[in-house]
Amino acid sequence: MSLVFILALPFVGSIIAALLPSNARKLEAWLAGFVAVTCSVLVLLQLPGVFGGQVIKTVTHWMPSLGVDFTLRMDGYSWLFSMIITTMGALIVLYARYYLSPQDPVPRFFSFFLAFMGSMLGVVLSGNLIQLVVFWELTSLSSFMLIAYWHHRLDARRGARMSLTITGAGGLCLLGGVLMLGHVVGSYDLDAVLASGDLIRTHPWYTAILVLVALGALSKSAQFPFHVWLPNAMAAPTPVSAYLHSATMVKAGVFLLARFWPILAGTDEWAYIIGGAGLVSLVLGAYAATFQMDMKGVLAYSTISHLGLITLLLGMNSKLALVAAVFHMVNHATFKASLFMAAGIVDHETGTRDLSRLSGLYRSMPITATLAMVAAASMAGVPLLNGFLSKEMFFAETVFASGNLFSRYGLPIAAVIASAFSVAYSLRFLVQVFFGPPPRDLPRAPHEPPRRMLIPSAILVLTCLVVGTLPSFTVGPFLHNAALSILGEATPEYDLRVWHGFNLPLAMSFLALVGGVLLLWLLRHRHRTRPGITPFIYRFDGRHTFELILEGLDALADFLLAWTRSSRLQPQLLLIVLSTFFVAMLPLLHGGWLQPEVSTSMDPFFALMWVAGGACAIGAARQAKYHRAVSLLLSGGAGLVTALTFAWLSAPDLALTQLAVEVVTMVLILLGLRWLPPRVEGDDEQPVLQNKVQAFIRRFRDLIIAIVSGAGLSAIAYAVLTRPHPAGISSFFVEQSIPLGGGANVVNVILVDFRGFDTFGEITVLGVVALTVYALLRRFRPPPETMSLPKARQKLPPKHKLLDRFADPDPTALVPDGVMKLPAVLVRLLLPIAALISLYFLIRGHNLPGGGFVGGLIMATAIILQYMVGGVIWVEARPRIHPQYWIALGLLAAGTAAMSVWWAAKPFLAAVSWDIALPVVGHVHLSTVLLFDIGVYMLVIGATVLMLVALAHQSLRLYRKPVAGASAPATSAQGNTH
Repeated sequence: MSLVFILALPFVGSIIAALLPSNARKLEAWLAGFVAVTCSVLVLLQLPGVFGGQVIKTVTHWMPSLGVDFTLRMDGYSWLFSMIITTMGALIVLYARYYLSPQDPVPRFFSFFLAFMGSMLGVVLSGNLIQLVVFWELTSLSSFMLIAYWHHRLDARRGARMSLTITGAGGLCLLGGVLMLGHVVGSYDLDAVLASGDLIRTHPWYTAILVLVALGALSKSAQFPFHVWLPNAMAAPTPVSAYLHSATMVKAGVFLLARFWPILAGTDEWAYIIGGAGLVSLVLGAYAATFQMDMKGVLAYSTISHLGLITLLLGMNSKLALVAAVFHMVNHATFKASLFMAAGIVDHETGTRDLSRLSGLYRSMPITATLAMVAAASMAGVPLLNGFLSKEMFFAETVFASGNLFSRYGLPIAAVIASAFSVAYSLRFLVQVFFGPPPRDLPRAPHEPPRRMLIPSAILVLTCLVVGTLPSFTVGPFLHNAALSILGEATPEYDLRVWHGFNLPLAMSFLALVGGVLLLWLLRHRHRTRPGITPFIYRFDGRHTFELILEGLDALADFLLAWTRSSRLQPQLLLIVLSTFFVAMLPLLHGGWLQPEVSTSMDPFFALMWVAGGACAIGAARQAKYHRAVSLLLSGGAGLVTALTFAWLSAPDLALTQLAVEVVTMVLILLGLRWLPPRVEGDDEQPVLQNKVQAFIRRFRDLIIAIVSGAGLSAIAYAVLTRPHPAGISSFFVEQSIPLGGGANVVNVILVDFRGFDTFGEITVLGVVALTVYALLRRFRPPPETMSLPKARQKLPPKHKLLDRFADPDPTALVPDGVMKLPAVLVRLLLPIAALISLYFLIRGHNLPGGGFVGGLIMATAIILQYMVGGVIWVEARPRIHPQYWIALGLLAAGTAAMSVWWAAKPFLAAVSWDIALPVVGHVHLSTVLLFDIGVYMLVIGATVLMLVALAHQSLRLYRKPVAGASAPATSAQGNTH
């Protein structure tokens, strides 16, 4: 359970941080620091088991039928990354405590920060591939929030959008690759996948899997050609850059490549795709970093280059290269986070990060300058620092790489050139900022920051020194344990020492150092002699290219909408019907479907009933031109025939639901008919004969489409109904309804158990639709020609909140036109009876016809009757109804029933039941299904009442006269004030 606490603690801390007041800056920092340090301690406590070769696992059943369990898994490799995430998080929290200004919303920062920490821990600790992808996308979402933290800035919003778009799209590609991996292996368990390397590499899908996984990993680690998002993400606060863009988020991609190295590496495709992307990123990032004028821009492109170095090592198909890659992941996190902190301190204390304005800061900021010099020297690969060790291992791997001519000679040359640029931009970073003449015209006078703000950077710099001088005693055991967890018995022998004698890798390191110094001298000399020359790299703008792609997609969407969009409902329905017809026609093309396999016969009474239903449908189409109310009633007759058909075919549950739906929808549509504009046949300037011809052609076309579509649907229904019973899935539901679902009502068991996820989605959509209808009707202004005053007005309550909007102090009944006035007393007596009936159908639904949906519709029908009798006042005068709360509580109840079964080690949306004995009632059987049904019941009632409230607003607006001389009700987009 310790792994569960490690993962859950940051998310719990994120929720608490979001609820704290904005002025509790110290409390927020203490909370985030406590969470990060506690997680670090919990991870550290797993060290004995991990060093003993144990793989610590915690498994919770999630969806076992699909092979998906919630699995947390920690080995040496994930332990190392967990320590980086948690300890670096604790240091960043201390740094951010002094970096953020009093005007910054601190609760939001630490809430998003802890959510990201939990998401990264979820990625490295996931023992299930589907679960890994979920946390992978959570890192993209939480990083989007952090990059856009200063959302008032345009560059922050643009950078966040670019980051989310690129990494989110890569996550979708990763999901595709993971699904294919699970299909090939037969399991989504990480251990099972890692043990199937030969099976995966020899499978025909190997190339597709590799490409999809590579797209996800390379986009997350900002590798070419997806590297453009990282420099634009520098608009985030510096603590975000130090944590996400040096130590954690950008490492997720290379972490995944190293994790999947045993199953995907070892092929030419892996070398070309992964190694090629890494090589281009290594050289391109180093070249671009040399010419940046922003301190964080230099560090961003250098991060792309160093991640390219790691990716290139992983793509070499060498076990020692894998060890070097993991080693450089750790080293890069230490010196790059320290450099980001130094850049943030300079920006914080001087007010700028522009290299052209900074110089000579060593005099006023000696401690910061010293820390930055050590970290930059480690990034450049200076001996006796940790960056030198991993870079020398990289040189050794390029020297001893086997293969074609390019591998033997091209890789070492490219490595030296990229390392020379690394030395150049590291030296330029130091010389331009901390040396030279004193700075002038800075926004703020430079000075050292608070000493506690320097502690995190000092700890990281000390780590660079200690690891660089004593590698085998410090990082050696952890690195070996991480490599052992990836490669197992195939882990190669290697020796972490500062001095390996005079050899070719050492010569390459010396050549890179000298070449970097000469390169910087040449560049500075060129800048003095030819200051107007623009570097070649500035001709390419990744952000501009990204914006052009988005504009192209917008133009394509506008083009498609121009052909499919219409302000009229009829063309929209025509497109939907035609699309559905062609899709539904595909199964019939194979033939054989219309040959009945079961003998059928037609009952004369059944045929007569459908003759009546067809007549109603035809009459509805005919009357739609002249009288919409009559057309609606005739369509209700067709719906009634459908309900009788369900009852005829022994489906009382469906018949009851259909009947209730017909009643509710018919009345709601009837109440809204008066706001529809009058039917327009055509342009009055056109000849009458031409209008008639066009109308005839349009209706004849619609008639043909309706006949063909209806016949096609009938053919599909006939083909399904005439198939043998064992051939379908209905037999499974009938046979397993009681054993697996615990209910005799097969329809209800399907809705709340077998297909419960579909039902949960459907009620969510229903709630969204109700809120949308409410929002639209509140702002709807009917045309003047549709308005009419009622004959009678009733008196509003004396303290009604909308009374001041209207003039008449003695109004009479507000009953919509065309609505029959029923005896109010009789209808009010029906409300409690209907409530009892609805509860009866709710409770009995699992074994007899009924359920939450039917019960909610019955109660909704009773409320509609109250509205029709009491009018607007009955709804508006009862604020205790709160339909929005009913919708929210309904979703909460259904979601609680879906997730509560996890505590019983059952899959999502499974049913947990228990029996209790009550003194008076006796034996009672309870189940989480009842809670799910209650959620459906509450949501249906809430959605219906919410739409009635919207109708009430329109009625008040239409049937009341404003005060003489007073302003009319507001007609702006804001709607009324209720």
